[in-house]
Formats: sequence, structure tokens, C-alpha cells
Amino acid sequence: MRIVSLLASGTELCCALGAGDRLVGRSHECDYPEWVKTLPAVSEPTFDITGTSADIDRRVRERLRAGQPLYRVDEDLLARLAPDVLITQTHCEVCAVTPGDLTHAVPRLERRQVVALSAGTLDGILDGFRGVAEVLELAQAGARLAGERLDRVRAVEREVASLPRPSVVCLEWIDPTFCMGNWGPELVARAGGDNRLGIAGAHSTTGTWDEVRRADPEVLVIAPCGFPLGRTAHEMPTLEAQPGWRDLRAVGAGRVYVADGNLYFNRSGPSVFDSVRILAEILHDGSLEPTFEGRAWKRYRRT
Repeated sequence: MRIVSLLASGTELCCALGAGDRLVGRSHECDYPEWVKTLPAVSEPTFDITGTSADIDRRVRERLRAGQPLYRVDEDLLARLAPDVLITQTHCEVCAVTPGDLTHAVPRLERRQVVALSAGTLDGILDGFRGVAEVLELAQAGARLAGERLDRVRAVEREVASLPRPSVVCLEWIDPTFCMGNWGPELVARAGGDNRLGIAGAHSTTGTWDEVRRADPEVLVIAPCGFPLGRTAHEMPTLEAQPGWRDLRAVGAGRVYVADGNLYFNRSGPSVFDSVRILAEILHDGSLEPTFEGRAWKRYRRT
């Protein structure tokens, strides 16, 4: 069985199911495990993804207003790769390739299967694991993976059950401000925190800095979609320049953290379940061994 995954979480999922050797192509965003970067990339963005979060947001909005696609699929390469299964998603048109980007390619693959992941909750993500595993004829592996990831979450919940629940705001974009929706509030709750902004199971939407100021959380976590740890830290001066930054409780207490939103927080793959542990380490500073500190999160030092 030959698989092309046009979704980073789908690629990670295939590898976690033991089907990595079946992958013959990937999207431009697929980067985990590291070796998948050697596979041919079938997609690319149609806009410049460098620059600040404000630059990227402006370019995306311009293309959406103009009715232009955000991603381009190399349909000739896709046809040459001849996949039996094509993995894509329908949850967010901004984050990754959707079936709509494959209008011309899908008819050429009509005898093959197209699997579209769509989930806004942790349970939905687990259902997606099982669904893809069924298509790949790996149902038992899918059930094991779902059970193991859920066990990890429950283990963290037991660890934090008796600890105080600090208030927290998680941002998944810096400029403009987006508070984390989808499974983000659920991650916070399971990690033992009191989420103050963002609605569980609902799409993340543009907010305002004033909303963050009014929430005035004890802990502030910055994990922009698609940004690894270093890129997030580099853009933090944008937030520091916001009015009232130094008046926030989290800032005054030195409890502002940057995290790897690219791998851990904003992909609906196996690694998102590690984010419960990551948040627990952040929220309950000193109570849990910081096993992810430095590689998935770090404290941001005020300037």
C-alpha cells in the first residue's frame, strides 16, 4: 500500500502506526519524524511564509478575500507517486491542504482512497486515528495507539488532581491575537489549569489584546500555529510592546512561557497528547519533573 500524506499530523500518525515505510510522498509541512523530510513534497504554499505573524496573517487574509488558494498541489508528481491512500484534512483551510485543493487531482485518483481528517477535540482526534488505521488495515494498531495516548493523558490528570488550578491564557497566534480553541482548552483542563479564553471544540478566532488584559491570567503560554520554539521566542517583543504588558500578573510573576506550537499544540497528531504533560509542567512549576523543558517549552524572560 502506497500512502501520500498531505497533512503533518497524518504523516506522524502513519509512522506511529508502523506504516512509515508505506509513505511515498508528503506535504511541505511534514517534518516529523525527521526522516520524512527525505520524501518528495507534493504541496507548497502559494504565499510567502517568512516574516512576522502579522505579515503572514495579512498575506493569508488577502488571498482568502481574493478567493485564491493557499496551497498548490503538484498533481503530476502526485499522479506519478500513484498512492493507494491519500491523507488530507477538512478541519481548517488555512492550516493545511484540504480536498478542495485537490479538485483536479482527485478524479485522477478515483480508484484510490482519500482520507480526510477532521477533529476539534481530543476524542475526535482519537477517532481519526482509528479511522485512518482502518483504511490502512491496521485497526489493532490504531486501537493500541489511541489507548496508549489516552493513558498518558490520564496519568497526568492523576498527578495534578490535588494541585491548585492556576488561571491560564494560551495564544496560538501573536499578531493579531488568537486565543487557542479546538482541543486547546481541553489540554489546559486536563493539565490542571483554569482556561480563561478560547472555547473548547470551537475554531480559534481573532481576539483582542484587551481581552487578554481583562483575563489577566496567572500563566500565559504562547504557542503559535506552525512556529517552533525559537521562532516564537524571536517574535515575543511584539507582545512586550502591547499596552499593559508589564501589568499582567503572569508577566509580573515571571510566568510567561513559549512553547512549540508547530509539533505539540496545533497538529492533530500523536504528539498533541504530550501537550497535556507539557502544560502540566508549566502550570505546576516545580511540582512535576520538567521532562519537556528546553525542547518543547521554556520560560520567557522579560526584557
